[in-house]
Amino acid sequence: MSQLVQNLQAIQDRIAEAAKKANRSPEEITLIAVSKTKPMNMIQVVFEAGQLDFGENKVQELREKHPQLPQAQWHLIGHLQRNKVKYIAPFVHLIHSVDSERLLEEINKQAAKNNRTIDCLLQLNISDEFNKSGLDEVAAENLLGNINQYPNVAIKGLMGMAEFTDDMQIVRSQFKRLAKAFQAFKAIEHPRIQMKELSMGMSGDFELAIEEGATMVRIGSSIFGYRNYL
Repeated sequence: MSQLVQNLQAIQDRIAEAAKKANRSPEEITLIAVSKTKPMNMIQVVFEAGQLDFGENKVQELREKHPQLPQAQWHLIGHLQRNKVKYIAPFVHLIHSVDSERLLEEINKQAAKNNRTIDCLLQLNISDEFNKSGLDEVAAENLLGNINQYPNVAIKGLMGMAEFTDDMQIVRSQFKRLAKAFQAFKAIEHPRIQMKELSMGMSGDFELAIEEGATMVRIGSSIFGYRNYL
């Protein structure tokens, strides 16, 4: 068994253990293998070991990798510029990082051109850091209130990134903030607003995220090793 497969299995085991500790089913949690900067031969090994969902930060990488492994479900998890939406609109499985209404407008436009509805998550800035993208709760609620303007978009949940800190109480409080918004928005009744996915937690804090309700965790270095910065 390759080291990659061992790493994948170890993460799957930790996800299952964290879910059980939180009295949840492991089946409720989707692992997004963050494959940014990693070569296709490594991704192929992980895919053949049963991993279906992969996350990329950059549109260019996503465009290059998707044709080589179209059977996978490709997620855009990084900041998305409006002028690059058109390149991923034909195939992207889920966009995690909708951080403005102008971006949602462009996603809707490109989805219509491709005769599809694109699933999205709204990104909230749960750490209130100026260098992080994301909406606050009021802006997110306003955006959801305008959903009828975007018939080719479906909002499937929320995404957030906790502060990079060793203080797990800070991280927990930020995850709780995202989960609180998630629960509040669940009350919205609209066919294209279905709060099903709560994308939070990475290699250093995903077990805590699962404890606080995450349904998607984004894990890269614990599977692929530390990434190469391009």
